[in-house]
Amino acid sequence: MSRSNCRLKRLKVLFLHWRNQLLGSSNIFIDIPRLFGYLRDMKKYSKIKGSEPIKLINIYPCLHDKINISSFDIHYFYQDIWAFKKIYESKFEYHIDVGSNVNFVGLLTVIKKIIFIDIRPLIADLDNFKSKKGSILSLPYKDNSVMSLSCLHVAEHIGLGRYGDSLDPLGTKKAARELSRVLAPEGNLYFSLPIGKPRFCFNAHRIHSTRKIFSYFYDLKLIKLSGIDDKGHFIRNIDSEKLDSCDYGCGLFCFTKK
Repeated sequence: MSRSNCRLKRLKVLFLHWRNQLLGSSNIFIDIPRLFGYLRDMKKYSKIKGSEPIKLINIYPCLHDKINISSFDIHYFYQDIWAFKKIYESKFEYHIDVGSNVNFVGLLTVIKKIIFIDIRPLIADLDNFKSKKGSILSLPYKDNSVMSLSCLHVAEHIGLGRYGDSLDPLGTKKAARELSRVLAPEGNLYFSLPIGKPRFCFNAHRIHSTRKIFSYFYDLKLIKLSGIDDKGHFIRNIDSEKLDSCDYGCGLFCFTKK
């Protein structure tokens, strides 16, 4: 790449970053003071003995990180720990994941041989890892053949076109039936999605009741139901009614096939 093209690429990245930072909170009364604070810090730093030269093309403002406690995505944080522990404690050497968070999938490779199925393959150089392009609506496995299977915060998106999949009002139900089809007798399925007052938010996700999910997996046996409530509490053995009363909770279902 030529020097001019490299410079243009860096300017584009810089512009996009500035835009994201200034629109990050969607509140100008928060962003503007943070911007002035950034400029003050930059000026103060430049006057410190031994400081590096500050070039405009290299400035990279991070305006939203001065917080009192560490922030995290509550659903993904707890669900990944929940599923990782169960998969780690399981007896199965191989595990198949369908479309879950790639950081979670990567960590699993430390403890198991992992096959990752998604319409967008994960190109990563890892031991114990294979990625296959595939759809949750048509998994490349025979009936009753998979002993250890996970699908975390995925099924609620199916059929909405958000990730390039086909539009289908029955997407979540069909995804659940396909996971059930390939799960082997005595195998384990770790499954999660938003639970609460049922509603449809096109094209982001669907929110289901626990009763609806149980009906989708009618041929499986629930081993344990855990969940995350609206206050961000991770609750093991949560009561289904408590989970259903959430506005946007997360149900963590551990199923097996009889």
